[in-house]
Amino acid sequence: MSRAANQQLNSPQPRRLLVTGGAGFIGANFVHHWCHTYPRDRVVVLDALTYAGNRSNLASWEGNENFRFVRGDICDRALVDQLLQTEAIDTIAHFAAESHVDRSILGPAAFVQTNVVGTFTLLEAFLQHWRTQKQPDHYRFLHVSTDEVYGSLHPNDPAFTEKTPYAPNSPYSASKAGSDHLVRAYYHTYQLPTIITNCSNNYGPYQFPEKLIPLMCINCLLGKQLPVYGDGQNIRDWLYVGDHCTALSIVIHQGLPGETYNIGGNNEVKNIDLVQMLCDLMDELAVDLPVRPARELITFVKDRPGHDRRYAIDATKIKTQLGWTPAVTVVEGLRLTVEWYLTHRDWWKPLLSDQYQEYYHKVYLS
Repeated sequence: MSRAANQQLNSPQPRRLLVTGGAGFIGANFVHHWCHTYPRDRVVVLDALTYAGNRSNLASWEGNENFRFVRGDICDRALVDQLLQTEAIDTIAHFAAESHVDRSILGPAAFVQTNVVGTFTLLEAFLQHWRTQKQPDHYRFLHVSTDEVYGSLHPNDPAFTEKTPYAPNSPYSASKAGSDHLVRAYYHTYQLPTIITNCSNNYGPYQFPEKLIPLMCINCLLGKQLPVYGDGQNIRDWLYVGDHCTALSIVIHQGLPGETYNIGGNNEVKNIDLVQMLCDLMDELAVDLPVRPARELITFVKDRPGHDRRYAIDATKIKTQLGWTPAVTVVEGLRLTVEWYLTHRDWWKPLLSDQYQEYYHKVYLS
């Protein structure tokens, strides 16, 4: 049993969580992890069900007495206040965010509204709720953020640490940086027990098809080109979403208010190498590929504006202070992910809507 689970069993009462964005990719995986690991806890999911939110991601928990789904906007202060009060929430796990760089380039306003204004709304509501409850020590506001706030690294630069200055380069990362600063300020100004985590690129089940790994898997199955930006030499650190959820659980139970923890996978891979690994896995695992070998579908396309060259996370702090390290290598995680998309076609096929096709054309074909 994990240390976090042991701690919960020894605690006087279960936690009561509000999980924002819990029908999205990382949020849904977190809900599955938390509900499995801590069945005594109450989990309330608040999600606006925008294009990337999918209530079916949480279908296995519908009807569970300790689970509730609420469709709503984190910018709706009255709704947030009501949920905090009526559900006696003591922990917010804040995942809700507009998160795709390409979409932030096409339409940045939604990113500022959700990521900055939405986070501010949650902080204000939680601050009032915490004060009303006489500022309990065990309350927590977990803000899940990204390594993209740190900007871009050169090939030989050291990895991002929690002390790396912020230098966001896209509307998405700038909006997340703004929300990080607000969360930090509410701790230092009001002593609200907030914690920030900055993670590297996540992958795994339930990821919307616009992101790199599911996009490549699905396009292989459809016999469509595999678009790779620029020269394909951009480097990312890949974190399996299950490892991320374990880390977040430990941070909620053991992390210190006011602290920031970087969460990385220790898996730096060039984009082109990652795509080739996926192609080889598809050749091995998929029996019905329209084009084989799948590498023949790789197509280099015009680079993304302001495309960051390299991200890398130094996760020493969370390892030394909280004892977390990633358990899944990129080779293991990619196989698990490809197998999931192969066996869940009924999940991703409905997501390839006319709206998605229009977005896809703008980004890769225009």
